[in-house]
Amino acid sequence: MTTSATRFDGFGDGAVEFYDGLLADNSKAYWTDQREVYEAHVRAPMSALLAELEEEFGPGKIFRPYRDVRFAKDKSPYKTHCGGFAPPYYVQVGPDGLLAAAGYYGMAPDQVARYRTAVDDERRGEALRGILRAAEKAGLTVGGEQLRTRPKGTDPDHPRLDLLRHKGLMVARRWPPDDALHERTCLDRVRRTWRAARPLAEWLADHVGPSEQPRR
Repeated sequence: MTTSATRFDGFGDGAVEFYDGLLADNSKAYWTDQREVYEAHVRAPMSALLAELEEEFGPGKIFRPYRDVRFAKDKSPYKTHCGGFAPPYYVQVGPDGLLAAAGYYGMAPDQVARYRTAVDDERRGEALRGILRAAEKAGLTVGGEQLRTRPKGTDPDHPRLDLLRHKGLMVARRWPPDDALHERTCLDRVRRTWRAARPLAEWLADHVGPSEQPRR
């Protein structure tokens, strides 16, 4: 049961403005000065949102707001959005509004190999195509990293060449900043999107699964 402490009533009125400011001044000074806005208008509502979705989609977590800049040319210290994750479901709020998604954003080599094996199989591959078509009819957009050319050794006339090119696969829906972002309606948007994405999440779990390779 959702308690008053975890009830989600929308992101705070200052959420978008906070990230607009961070885009203009991605500095420790700005972050320190606006930290209370982040905690009250962004992080606390995101925590409540994930808590309300936990019973149906599993426990979630909030990604750290700090960027890993060790190998990046861009040394900006802070992410310009807040992401929540209940694998493989994802939600994000930022200056562009709300994003709800599900899938494998980027697959490790062993996952890509299993994915292509499944797509190459007519029954499983066509099942995936049907799942993606249904997601699009529900208003979601199919995305994910793709090769520009066909995978090595793949028949150029393969009937599912478009799917075989994927190195990541996800479906998502976006909403620009609007009044609903700050209302409980926002929860319904995320829940409906995740439900529409569930068939893809289940297909990926059945045929790809998590990477078995050690993290670098």
